[in-house]
Amino acid sequence: MYKTGNVMKYKSTRSTNGEAVSAAVAIKNGLAPDGGLYMPESIPTLSAGDLAELAGMSYPERAARILSLYLTDYTEEELLADCRAAYAESRFPGGAAPVRPIDGDVYSLELWHGPTSAFKDMALQIMPRLLSRALKKTGEDRTALILVATSGDTGKAALEGYRDVDGVKILVFYPTDGVSRIQKLQMTTQEGKNVGVRGIYGNFDDAQSGVKRIFSDAAMAEKLNASGVFLSSANSINWGRLAPQIAYYVSAYCDMVAAGHVAEGAPIDVAVPTGNFGNIFAAYLARLMGVPIGRLICASNSNNVLTEFLETGTYDRNRTFHMTVSPSMDILISSNLERLLYLVLGAEKTADYMKKLSEIGVYSLAEEDMAEIKKIFVGYSCDEAETAENIRTAFTRYGYLIDTHTAVGYGAARKHLAAFGAKRPIVLASTASPYKFAPAVYSAVKEAEAPEGTEALLALEKLSSVKIPAPLSGLDEKPILHAETIEHTAMPEAVLAFAGAN
Repeated sequence: MYKTGNVMKYKSTRSTNGEAVSAAVAIKNGLAPDGGLYMPESIPTLSAGDLAELAGMSYPERAARILSLYLTDYTEEELLADCRAAYAESRFPGGAAPVRPIDGDVYSLELWHGPTSAFKDMALQIMPRLLSRALKKTGEDRTALILVATSGDTGKAALEGYRDVDGVKILVFYPTDGVSRIQKLQMTTQEGKNVGVRGIYGNFDDAQSGVKRIFSDAAMAEKLNASGVFLSSANSINWGRLAPQIAYYVSAYCDMVAAGHVAEGAPIDVAVPTGNFGNIFAAYLARLMGVPIGRLICASNSNNVLTEFLETGTYDRNRTFHMTVSPSMDILISSNLERLLYLVLGAEKTADYMKKLSEIGVYSLAEEDMAEIKKIFVGYSCDEAETAENIRTAFTRYGYLIDTHTAVGYGAARKHLAAFGAKRPIVLASTASPYKFAPAVYSAVKEAEAPEGTEALLALEKLSSVKIPAPLSGLDEKPILHAETIEHTAMPEAVLAFAGAN
């Protein structure tokens, strides 16, 4: 195992000679000064003995051990205390990341048992603790303003994680017509003295691009600094958000072995429904560390820009944007793909491709570069009809209720099995409670129109006999605290106003 006595430094994905910074600085900054994403200078490794040792640990202990390999300026004692608090039974009833069988070949890694019923909790319950320590470790006395662009789940998870954290304010932007009713209610009813939420007219890519432009705006940084404020991020562009996600793939393998679903040392495949590529990239890092993962199955909905990239080597965001029943994947600019390009191609080529993506919206990798990626990654997409069919199949045939995003991943797993056969068990990242998208799930199972609003949750509970998660009960009874919707071009002014710097 990589020893924690070694110091891990981080560099930008776009710089060949930029400054290497500590984990605390990378987490505090969120984005590198040149617009790139922070990546560790090396990837720590796990031996078979290490995995056997991890198998005997609780989830908080596993997470702390994995994080200690990357965040070497944090002590193991600090990380263990933070992980025990973040993944406590009170926050994740029944355990943080259990693995359950769906059918004979596919196993569900349930990542949605946290406070907001989505996988984002797995990172965003620990990340505010990491940031708070980072501010102290770097001697920062300004207020950290966390900017978040969300396609649905990150926003609520970040709001809940950073609510009333000292020294921090958080402002979330979401596409007003691009999230589910439950997701919108979760955000617009959010309590906390340091939180703000703004809907935007536009889609998630408008929100994400707007946040990135704000981060790179030197004049805005000066205005904020004059008011004692600096910007940071809770999206998966921040290493402090992505690193905790590695832990649950390591944990899943340990649990698969312990349950006898796979022999010790034998490989599994992993299927991940993803839009921004962060969740599947975390699985890739687990693989690089030594976890026996064979193929990484990248699942897309109708916005299949990643599927096309993995098939052709061309990434082209110049396409029709589809609003789907799996809105957290309605993304055409997959930010974390940049990190994969960096590991495969290096910083110089990555910077060039990112420039092309920004300027003309398209880039194409050389055939030999794509060959390396295709050795590990394979992509499949599911349209709306297939998504509904996957929900129906999982429930009516196997008695397992899944949400619209997990259904896309399940469809990709089934397509992979059809193409290659059951060579290895597949662990499917189940990213949200089915109740976050109750109308679509009800309609898919019942093959009938769902009731309006939150009545769909009660109807789905009656239909499935699966209990509504406590965090999603009674949302329609809470007062709306954040009703403002703005043009996406007005995001900079909204940030300055929220920070008190205009």
